[in-house]
Amino acid sequence: MLMRFFDIVFSLMGLLFGFPVFIALFIIGLFDTGSPIFKQVRVGRNKKPFTLVKFRTMKVDTVSVASHLASASAITPFGRFLRRTKLDELPQLWNVLKGEMSLVGPRPGLFNQQELTDARDKRGVFKERPGITGLAQVNDIDMSTPELLAETDEKMLNNLTVTNYFKYIIMTVVGKGAGDRVNPN
Repeated sequence: MLMRFFDIVFSLMGLLFGFPVFIALFIIGLFDTGSPIFKQVRVGRNKKPFTLVKFRTMKVDTVSVASHLASASAITPFGRFLRRTKLDELPQLWNVLKGEMSLVGPRPGLFNQQELTDARDKRGVFKERPGITGLAQVNDIDMSTPELLAETDEKMLNNLTVTNYFKYIIMTVVGKGAGDRVNPN
């Protein structure tokens, strides 16, 4: 309950104070891809679908697959910058404000990632909201290792305190974790 309060306050502040940054990134994204906003249906709390919103980092015609299955050549130069700085995640503050996500939680997967969905389901991970960052993200564990990711998500959720909530956020802000890998080909 307390962490949901923090989610609401911080996402609202981020959306309000970050508005000039959003506008700048949106305009640059228009020149980069012509379509700066990326939307994708993801697996949410209780396995309900929701539409995740991010800044686009890949070419518009890139196949909709998990990042580790996408080719690195699909990432635009501006997209590389957005991924490196994690600025591509900023629009997800809207998902947090709406209650579809938390700032801290398991990264939401795609419905076609059956192995990950099954592993998370087995561990009760879907009882909580997915998040922008968490234990797996700050430790460079991504969706290419579904069992390890589900195990790490469960561990994080079982030990999620207000202190850990802020710890994962701070670690992310200062650059810990590289985000989802992409296929080098």
